[in-house]
Amino acid sequence: MISGLLPPHYLSADPLEDIRAYVNDYLKEEIVAEALTANLPAFAEFMRIVALTNSELLNYTNVASEAGVSAKVVRNYFEILEDTLLGSRLKPWTRSRKRRMILTEKFYLFDVGIANYLARRMPQAGTPEFGKSFEHFILMELTAFRSYRAPDMEIRYWRTSTGREVDFVVNEKELAIEAKASSRVSDAQVRDFIALAEDGPVKRRIIVCLERQRRELREAYGTVSLMPWREFLSDLWAGNLISA
Repeated sequence: MISGLLPPHYLSADPLEDIRAYVNDYLKEEIVAEALTANLPAFAEFMRIVALTNSELLNYTNVASEAGVSAKVVRNYFEILEDTLLGSRLKPWTRSRKRRMILTEKFYLFDVGIANYLARRMPQAGTPEFGKSFEHFILMELTAFRSYRAPDMEIRYWRTSTGREVDFVVNEKELAIEAKASSRVSDAQVRDFIALAEDGPVKRRIIVCLERQRRELREAYGTVSLMPWREFLSDLWAGNLISA
C-alpha cells in the first residue's frame, strides 16, 4: 500500500524517496517538457486532489473547486493523466433489469503507492484509507491480468442510486468481486452481492479479504466465496476465475 507495485519501488529500501523522484520526473519530463499545461503548481495540486478522491465518482466541479481552477481545465487535466498513462476511468455497469443505476465513471491512478504518496497518507490496517487502497490494489491485479491474458475482458463497477455497490463486475457478470480489508467478513457484508444477484444471474461472486482461510457463505441466490487475497491472486493468475 505504501510502495505500490512498480518493481523499482516495490523492491526499494526507501520506496517513498523513489516515488518522490518518480513524481518529480513525471512533472518535469512529461508535463513541463511537453508543454501540456502552463500552470504547473495548479496541476500539481490537481494531482493531490485526484489522489485524495481516487476510486470515487468523477466530479469535475468538486475537483475544480478544490484545485482552484475551472471545470474545463480539470477535464483537460484528467485527459493529460490518461494520455500519459497515469490514470484511467472505470465505467459503471448500466445494463440493469430492475434498478436505477449510477452512470458516472470512477477514476483511479495507475498505482496505489503513487496514489497514497500524492495524497500524503500511509494507510494503516483497519482504517477507511487502507480499505480504499486494498480495493485499488485488487483492481491493479485485475487490470494487469487483462493486459497480459485477456485483452477483451471488461471490468466495471455496479452501483445503484440507493447506494448498493459491488466493486468490480467482470464481463457479462462472469465474476463479481468485493474487496474487503477485513480479517473477518460478516454475513451483513454480502448484502450488496444479494442485491446484485436480484438484478440478474451472476456466475460467481467472490469477496477478497484478509481472512486466513477460504470459506463460503450461502444465501438465497447461491454461494459467496470468501478468499484470502493471496489465494485470490493465485487463482486469478492460474486462470481459474476468468476465461482468457
